[in-house]
Amino acid sequence: MDGGNPRCPLSHPTNPHTLSKSGQITKFGCFTCGKKAPLSKRDRRFSYYCITCDVSFHKGCHIFPRKLTHPYHLQHPLTFTFPDYESGITSDSFDYETYRTAVKCHSQFIITYSLKKPGSIECSWCGKNIEDDCFYRCSICNFYLDLSCSQSIPLLLVANPKSHQHPLVFYRRPLLTPCDACGLVNVLDPSYACFQCNYMVHQSCIDLPRVIKITRHRHRLSHIPCVQSPVSPCGVCYQKVENKYGLYSCNRYEDHSYVVHSKCATHENIWDGKELEWEPEEPENIEDILPFKKVGTDMIKYFSHEHNLKLEKYDAVRDAEKLCQACVCPINSRDFYNCIHCDFFLHEVCAGLLRKLDHALHKHTLILDPYPRDSYYLLDCPICSRGSTGFRYICSISNCNSHRIGIDIRCILVPDHFTHESHEHPLFISTSFKAEIRCQGCQKECMQSYLQCTICIFIMCYKCATIPTEVSYKHDKHPLSLCYGEKADDTYWCELCEKEVNPRNWFYTCNICCITIHLHCIFGSSSYMKPGSIFDYNYSKLEVLRNSNSTRPQCTRCGDRCPGYIYFKRKRDKHPVTFSCSVQCLEGG
Repeated sequence: MDGGNPRCPLSHPTNPHTLSKSGQITKFGCFTCGKKAPLSKRDRRFSYYCITCDVSFHKGCHIFPRKLTHPYHLQHPLTFTFPDYESGITSDSFDYETYRTAVKCHSQFIITYSLKKPGSIECSWCGKNIEDDCFYRCSICNFYLDLSCSQSIPLLLVANPKSHQHPLVFYRRPLLTPCDACGLVNVLDPSYACFQCNYMVHQSCIDLPRVIKITRHRHRLSHIPCVQSPVSPCGVCYQKVENKYGLYSCNRYEDHSYVVHSKCATHENIWDGKELEWEPEEPENIEDILPFKKVGTDMIKYFSHEHNLKLEKYDAVRDAEKLCQACVCPINSRDFYNCIHCDFFLHEVCAGLLRKLDHALHKHTLILDPYPRDSYYLLDCPICSRGSTGFRYICSISNCNSHRIGIDIRCILVPDHFTHESHEHPLFISTSFKAEIRCQGCQKECMQSYLQCTICIFIMCYKCATIPTEVSYKHDKHPLSLCYGEKADDTYWCELCEKEVNPRNWFYTCNICCITIHLHCIFGSSSYMKPGSIFDYNYSKLEVLRNSNSTRPQCTRCGDRCPGYIYFKRKRDKHPVTFSCSVQCLEGG
């Protein structure tokens, strides 16, 4: 048998025939679906033909039998069916002899049935709309099975399941009651039963790992079938956990003070996929994660800097040129570490960031990366979408898709239980990846992770959650406070751009001096870019420069004078130097 060509489905396994590629379907039509024309434009390239049997198949139809006895519907055989929405009928496939005889005598040989409107046919097993060109159908029961479900053949018996002490038998109906292993109702998941124990379990829950580690908790978790008393909410979704179903519980606490739903704990965005039942626990070594060592009174040796740093007390003197190397924010409100040999500053809080940590925003351990990026396209944080030249946390697994994409330290510093002044209830980290989730702060679509309230419908993106509640403004001796919108119809004007401020949006204000300023006028589009940074950008060098009041360059893109405290200078071989006042003008040009 030729290994390069598929076997003809009509041939016997002991004497197989191979199919060869053909440019067109023969006059008899496709043997499986009965249609002579291609099923779709992508199938016009070739079909399959069996010389021995003298039959043709569409590409794709050759892998599906005409009649199918499937565990999802053992009462009757299922017939491969091709829908014709234009004529409003379905055409069941037919046996080989009828097929050849009918064509020769030019008689009608296709059995027809009424058909619903396009897209209204649902798979009787998974409940999804059938989008395929063909499907399987039982004409007696009007049972429909899409091609994806038809290829899923579950085992009829699981002899030694991990989750139960007895063999499990395939349950031939969608499970409409909660699964004993996860507590969820999911009719899309095939189920198994132990009738001796009245135990029902999803196919995907049979082999749930017994011991795992997730980054939201410092200890390992074990899967247990139930607990005697009510338990705390789930440590991932913060919803109620039913104690009579399977769940994951912390190994260290016998009172089950930390529990997680089975499906939450093993979600692909939460769990790293490693089962730890037989793996010894690694001892925690605090020396490996501390970022500095004390070398004297108020003196430290930071792991990524060559000189010692000295702790300085904030003297209330503003200096816009003193920026923290980690968060790229001014040194103007708290104590900081200063290098006496070079221009290197760290807030005391930022200096204490651990070199390695587990965080709810990623399923693998994260490591602190203090070194500058060499590419402009690696600056954006995947959590808040802001570009920054400061420190970031990257994945410790080199082959992870997120290894080179760094999470901004501002997002890392947001705690699991987050209290924000704009909302009365605590907010929790969510990674549900739902489509079109909008932030109540900026009204924009959230990134892959966001913060949500479990009591009411309130969502906040990380960009809004990490906006400072107070900022300094050079033309006001008082700090500006963040206002979270007002219901009043008063008219406000921005101190910087002199345009109207929508009072329903967030803005900065000084109630003493009656000043209001847009958020984007305070931060701009690149507020966390440190002057002096240089990157590769589209086969050119991009430099971040400080903007002074006396020498404001003209933006090459929009023609305005650069208004922010920094601007971009781009150099390309054999091209004139260009200036950009913002990220929008840089990327738009």
